[in-house]
This record gives sequence, structure tokens and C-alpha cells, in this order.
Amino acid sequence: MTTAIRLVLIDDDPLVRGGLQLMLGGDPALEFVAEGSDGDEAVGLVTEHSPDIVLMDIRMPRMDGLTALAEVNALPNPPKVIILTTFDADDMVLRALAGGAAGFLLKDTPPPRMIEAIHQVAAGEHTLSPTIIAQVIQLATSQGVSPKRDAARAELAELTTREHDVALLIGQGMTNAEIARAQYMSVATVKAHVTRILEKLGMTSRVQIALKVHDAELDDPTPG
Repeated sequence: MTTAIRLVLIDDDPLVRGGLQLMLGGDPALEFVAEGSDGDEAVGLVTEHSPDIVLMDIRMPRMDGLTALAEVNALPNPPKVIILTTFDADDMVLRALAGGAAGFLLKDTPPPRMIEAIHQVAAGEHTLSPTIIAQVIQLATSQGVSPKRDAARAELAELTTREHDVALLIGQGMTNAEIARAQYMSVATVKAHVTRILEKLGMTSRVQIALKVHDAELDDPTPG
């Protein structure tokens, strides 16, 4: 029997917590082990229950999701953190992604997509829908964040040609399967390239790769 993915849910709105548990409760592979109403509770609940994944709102009283993310990531053997938000135009979003959030979901994400995202993160992937990647990049641009083009290009130049191409396609919001089709390789090979890219760039998520590609202002990769 497959071990359930243990979840801790942190959101200051009890209706949201109840709705999410109801929405995700149909998947027997997901188990909610605790819930809390702010980031301060998150650290204690993670320490007590050792979950696999924390679903956490970014805007909360006392300790917000951004501060809690940093504290959770500082714990021994920390769980993956998926940030939940209504996606206000807010630099906390960018900072959460740069801070190592494993996923980023809108609260109105359809249940099947949210369940899929949780399973992907539990399997060690860092995925984000193309729509949200586009919104994050637009937010970065609209807030006047410096692209740091030369520095970003220098970092990406450390990659092999194939890793570089994979990174650019991640920047377009492609999934591993889509990259495999575009580059005529297996999904397993794509995953291996993604792992090496993350290691070489000192990153923890695909979103960070996408933002780095955006900073570099590079053209699309050559197919194959």
C-alpha cells in the first residue's frame, strides 16, 4: 500500500481551510495531519507532525507566509512548501518563489490540477502552470525589477547546450513531457537535465529557472 502524502494546511480563513480539505479529500493518497491559521503556527505544526508538504497562504496575521517559508526551510529535513494565494500584485510572490517555495497555486485552481500539483511536488518536481509563470514575469517587469541580463546570461552560460535549451523551455512554462517532445528526448532524460540545471545554478525550483531565463532575455532554443 502506497504511503499517503501528509499535508499541513496553513490559512487564516477557516472557510478556505475547510474548502480545501473538502476539495482535496477525495484523493485517498492525501492526508491532512494538521491545520493552522498563521505562519507562527506553521513552524510548530511542521516540527510536531513532520509533514511531506505544507500548503500555506502568503498573507496572514502575526507571521506571514514569506517569513514562515524561511523558518520552515531552516528546519532539519524541511517539507516542501506550496504557496497559496489569490495572486494580488505583490512582490511577496516573487520573494516567495526566490525563497525556495516548491509550488505556487491560486486558491481557485481546479481540484484535479491542485491534486496533480501536490503529487508532482511530493515526487520531487517543482512545477508551475504556464499562466502563473507569465503572471509572475509580468509582475516582475511591471514592478521595475532589474533584469540583470548580463549576470543571468553568465550563469546560464555555465550550462551545457542541451541543459541551456531545457532551461529556455522551462522559461516558456513547458512541462517535462512537453520539453521531451520538443527536444526529442525521454521524460527521464529531461528530469535528469532539470536536476543538473538546479544543481549548477544553486536553485531549488523550476520557477527560479524561469525567472533567470526571463532576466537573461534569451531567444527560444533550437529544436532537437
